[in-house]
Amino acid sequence: MAGAPAAQDLVGFVSSMGGERALRVEENLGEGFVRLRVAEAERRQAKHDVRCVEDVVIEMLRNARDAGARHIYVATTREGSRRVTTMLDDGRGIPADMQERVFEARVTSKLESFHMDRWGVHGRGMALYSIRENAVSAEVASSAPGKGAAIRVVTDVSSLPERADQSTWPSVGTDDDGEQSCVRGPHNIVRTCCEFALEERGACEVYLGSPAEVAATARARMRPSADASELLFMDALSELPVLERLSAAADASELLRVAASLGLEMSERTAHRIVSGQVRPARSVLARLTHRGDAHPQRPREVDLARDRRGLRIAPADVDEFSRVMERDFALLADRYYLSLSADPKVRVGRGKITVTFDLEESD
Repeated sequence: MAGAPAAQDLVGFVSSMGGERALRVEENLGEGFVRLRVAEAERRQAKHDVRCVEDVVIEMLRNARDAGARHIYVATTREGSRRVTTMLDDGRGIPADMQERVFEARVTSKLESFHMDRWGVHGRGMALYSIRENAVSAEVASSAPGKGAAIRVVTDVSSLPERADQSTWPSVGTDDDGEQSCVRGPHNIVRTCCEFALEERGACEVYLGSPAEVAATARARMRPSADASELLFMDALSELPVLERLSAAADASELLRVAASLGLEMSERTAHRIVSGQVRPARSVLARLTHRGDAHPQRPREVDLARDRRGLRIAPADVDEFSRVMERDFALLADRYYLSLSADPKVRVGRGKITVTFDLEESD
């Protein structure tokens, strides 16, 4: 297990509390973190625990989930041999005095908060040691208790390989239990995010894209918890939760500064395009996976949503913006009733009315 005691040791702990194989705590670090007193665990925390970039991504996703995140945003780009992956979440956050120590060997969350999933046993912070050992750099770009986290990792493919095809999306099918699963496609970053999203459906919503797409998506979907009057009296947007800062940025210059503080690289021109609405927000990984392409070939062709027979017209840009607003507001029901949209809200102009349709995942 990446950056952690071997899975069999952890299973021994989980299945035999107080037994001979139970893991012991060397030091209580506070804020829900401990250092394990297990020599074997330290010996096994080596570079081979993370063998590729996709391993980095799945361990960071699990780390965010174990921090209680409901929304996880994965921004990744590659230039030459250098890949930058920044993961933002709305979990419990990491206190300032733990933001370096969390990358040390044997540091993890308290044992009672360990999580068993399809990849094995996992605790918060468990993989960060091995990720840093394999990366050019790994750091907490920004975090605070109760405000989520932004963790930035830079890797080099010459020392940590990745799949050559990073653009292909997997196909979705069903496993032996009748559950949806990824059945075809390269085991790239996209598939890693898809498999995690399927595993954590209803618990974590995952978004994947470039830094610009992630910033645009967070601006469209994350409402600031402070109202406009409260924002005026804030000394800095860093007082807000991580994911809310992007939506609270008032202009391109402020957005650029906020993005940089969160580990998101973009140009000033890109920031202007995001603020002006030229960068379209991304749908969740689960929605893109299960409803890609012509998922309903027999469905009749959609009518023009921007006008009716009387000649009423709505500018396409306004239709798109209204659809994004509706999708953002739908989050209230999605969070309370564990619902997921299968497509963007459809805005239809009719005789004397405008109708918004929300298509739900079939499992909902």
